Amino acid sequence: MSQPPDPAAGGASRRTPDAAEFAAMQASPEFQELRSRFRAFVFPMTIAFLIWYFLYVLLSIYATGFMGTMAFGNITWGLIIGLGQFVTTFLITFLYIRFANREIDPRAEAIRRELEGEVA
Repeated sequence: MSQPPDPAAGGASRRTPDAAEFAAMQASPEFQELRSRFRAFVFPMTIAFLIWYFLYVLLSIYATGFMGTMAFGNITWGLIIGLGQFVTTFLITFLYIRFANREIDPRAEAIRRELEGEVA
């Protein structure tokens, strides 16, 4: 956990909001927008990935003939789809980082600044 900047070292200190301020911020339109944007990305992405993952599991169980079929050379469809799981994981991670940097982090930073403020 990072420490707040040390005023003696030239950094700005921040105040600690109380529970009522946190509750008020949670009900604010800014926080609701942040939560809405986060959920609009995360829930569909999670559902899509789980469908893709369970499709692979179900194909492995019930379509062993297809999964064992050679696609080219000694490479089977099961291996291609299995490696596709890894590629999909990295792609989702990349997309989330890009989304968070563009949409989530600036809003979260604005909320943090509003709550903590800068104490001179």
